[in-house]
Amino acid sequence: MKEITAQIRVRMGEPAAHYAGGLVAGAKLLELFGDVATELLIRRDGDEGLFAGYSEVKFLAPVHAGDYIEATGRIVKEGNTSRTMEFVAYKVISLKHDPQLADSAAEVLPEPLPVCRALGTCVTLKERQRYG
Repeated sequence: MKEITAQIRVRMGEPAAHYAGGLVAGAKLLELFGDVATELLIRRDGDEGLFAGYSEVKFLAPVHAGDYIEATGRIVKEGNTSRTMEFVAYKVISLKHDPQLADSAAEVLPEPLPVCRALGTCVTLKERQRYG
């Protein structure tokens, strides 16, 4: 099986903040994984397919409005129509929450910080698969 990967990088804006202190809901990270899965299926099958579900989700660190998140994914197993995918989201730039600095001050992290890991399965119907 040829390794297929995809990646997306986004800034978590104020509308993504769902909880006190500008905390972003974990569901936003799963939304990013869904976008990555869509790209993986297009690259693999030529179709967007459907997300069937997650078998594992682990939230590892908080994400706040202003943080830059890089979500990556890869197909780790293939069935006739199913594709099992592994996802990781990393915080790569963090908004500094320092009262001495303006809220717009950000810090590029020396190493990407894993904030979420997940394993999920998507399905592309056989009749919608265009690539062998």
